[in-house]
Formats: sequence, structure tokens, C-alpha cells
Amino acid sequence: MPLTAAAIKDKARDLGFNLCGVTPAKPSPTLLAYLRWIERGMHGAMGYLARIDRVRRRQDLREILPGAKSLILVGMDYYSRFADEETLSDPARGRIAAYAWGLDYHKVLALRLEQFAEWLAEANGRAIQQKVYVDTGALLERSHAQQAGLGFIGKNTMLIHPRRGSSFFIGEIVTALEFDDYDEPHRETMCGTCARCLAACPTEAFPKPYVLDARRCISYHTIENKGWIDRELRSGFGNWIFGCDICMDVCPFQRFTEETDEVAFLPFDIERVAPKLADILMSNEESYRAMFRRSPVERIRREHMVRNACVAAGNWRSERAIPHLIQLLYDESALVRGHAAWALWRTMALDSSKLLTDLYQREDDALVRDEVEALLA
Repeated sequence: MPLTAAAIKDKARDLGFNLCGVTPAKPSPTLLAYLRWIERGMHGAMGYLARIDRVRRRQDLREILPGAKSLILVGMDYYSRFADEETLSDPARGRIAAYAWGLDYHKVLALRLEQFAEWLAEANGRAIQQKVYVDTGALLERSHAQQAGLGFIGKNTMLIHPRRGSSFFIGEIVTALEFDDYDEPHRETMCGTCARCLAACPTEAFPKPYVLDARRCISYHTIENKGWIDRELRSGFGNWIFGCDICMDVCPFQRFTEETDEVAFLPFDIERVAPKLADILMSNEESYRAMFRRSPVERIRREHMVRNACVAAGNWRSERAIPHLIQLLYDESALVRGHAAWALWRTMALDSSKLLTDLYQREDDALVRDEVEALLA
């Protein structure tokens, strides 16, 4: 008996997925818009998004898997009501996006998807060409998920399910299987005249609805950007140190968000949700790794997290951070030294002049010197 989309959805539920849809392995209908987005440089330093081989795969999924016929898209809820807003907004703490509170979702979803793919082969009675992806493949997964009926793309560019918001992970199986009962696309946006997400973004990362300029996005800078954070944007970061949930949290559809049943995504400690900035500023490589072991936060290096914490400390403007920031003026990372200088200036203003002048005189990194010159000017 041939596999049906209905049987596949039943199996998806058995594996713990909250959403599932099946769609033909055709190019994304948003591909042209994506290419224009790349041409405008809105992907920032994420050069892998513009690589020719990656673009070819998005244009033809058979470049990913010869003989690809279908995409199976799944969603898994991750939200947990672990922390209250007062804790999350405490300027003495660094805020981490809710998707990264638990264990690394790449590994959790990939394992389930591999089990799913094995079941597909067994149910089909023969070996099948298949590939599993979780936020790693050259796929416009939100667009494909919309085609599979998992939701609509909102003005904040997130995939939104009308009855459960957008706090869920997406995974996919590219398969050579073909089906007769594909899901209908969710063709219409349901945002209407609402523009809360666009208005709420503190760094104005949306030049217009449905377009995100990553170069102004807090999530991009705190995770993907491995260099200097634009000085003009830093004050808008608040206490975010890894990702950002603002444009999702203000969305009216988030009131339908389901709390996850997946234990792996539940935080076991408030320090995995909103760690003390002082602990991060004082961290070394060993303590940093221990703090975020097996978490998605592990994907960024200690110097990048300390850089982020320096920005948050500059927005905190507390005397309690000053001793740690002064110590970071001697950090081995130029990136950390430069952002610590900015945080000190924000906290101490003219009283930091002597410290910054001393840094400038001993500094041999041109970018740090430029940072200090700009502050003292």
C-alpha cells in the first residue's frame, strides 16, 4: 500500500512533531525575492547565503538530492514559560532568545528526522534517496513550510501558524518519494494592517514589510556577525546577548503559542535563560564553555559573547560593571577591548577618558584605536 501524506503526519505526531506538511520539491516561490535581497547586500557578512553552489541548490532541489520529488516539513514547539518578564528585562542580566534556552535543537530534531527517514524507507519497502536538514541546508525552509501549509510568512519574515504563533523549529526531509495527496499551500498572509513587529524593532531592521535587513538585526549581530557591531546600533540592543524575540513577542498570533512538551527544550537553570552579565564579562574559555555546554549558544565563541555582553553592559550603565570592563581593556581579543571601551564610555562618560587614553597609547590594533578615537572625539 503506497504511503500517504496522512500516514506521514500520523508518524510525525508519534515522533513528537507538532506540525507536518508535504509539498512537491519545487523551487521556492520567494526565490526571486531572495536573490534580490542578496543583491542588495542585506545578508550582511553571511557570505554562505550568496555562494553560487547554494543558490543553485535553492533554484533546483535536485542539486541537493538527485531525483528529489517531495519535501516533508515538520515543526516542533520550543517555547517555555520558565522565566518572568521582570527577570528577562533585568539590565544586570543578558537576555537569550527563547529558542536557545534548552539543548541544541539541531541535534534533537536531526535525530528525530533520521528516525522519520528510516521509517519512510521501511514503510516503502525499499531504500530511498533522502536527506535530512535542520536549519543547515540550502533551502528557503520558511517558504517551503508555507507551501506545505504550516503557516504564512509574516511582516517580520517569520513563519506564523494561525493557531500556534511562530515559536517552533522547522526541519525537513528531502525525499525521492512522490505522493498523490500533497498539502495545500497557506497562500494568504494574515497580518492585515498590523505592523507591531515593524514598529517594535529597536534597530529598525525592517525597511518595509516582509523584508529584513540583517545588517540592522540584533539576532544577526549577536550570532552571525563575527566582527564589530555598528556603533549606531548598539544602544538599541538593550540586554540581548544571543538572538532577539522582540518582533515575535509583539505579534498578536503569539497569544496562541503552545508550551513545549519536549523536555530537551526546557531550561534547567535561569543562567541558561538570562545569565548575569558579570559572569560573562569575567568568563574565560573554560568557564564560558561550561556555562553553555550543549546549548545552541555554543555556536558562538567566547570573544563574541563577551563582545555582546559589553554592549549590554554599556546599555546597563551600572558601576557594578566597571571593574570587569576595565579588566577587559587588557583582554587578548581586540574585539573585546574595543567594545569594553565603548561600554566604559557609556557608563563613566568623561571619567573614562584616562582609561581610554591609556588604552589608545598601548594599543596596536587599528580598529580598537579607531573606536577609542571616536569615543574621545
